[in-house]
Amino acid sequence: MFFQEITPDTSGYMIAGYAIAFSVMAIYLASLIIRWRNLNRDLEMLADMDKEKKSRAPRPKGKPR
Repeated sequence: MFFQEITPDTSGYMIAGYAIAFSVMAIYLASLIIRWRNLNRDLEMLADMDKEKKSRAPRPKGKPR
């Protein structure tokens, strides 16, 4: 009596779950790539600003080397 019921087919839910999980992982990966690009861009900008600041800084007056 108890074991005569047919097991329901839940493969559609499994496929939907995998699709959602992979979509979330893809969005997270894209977010990491975008953040990495922005970080590299910011580092380049800071390096350029540092070079510019050093090139415009007046030389200290003192003993010549």
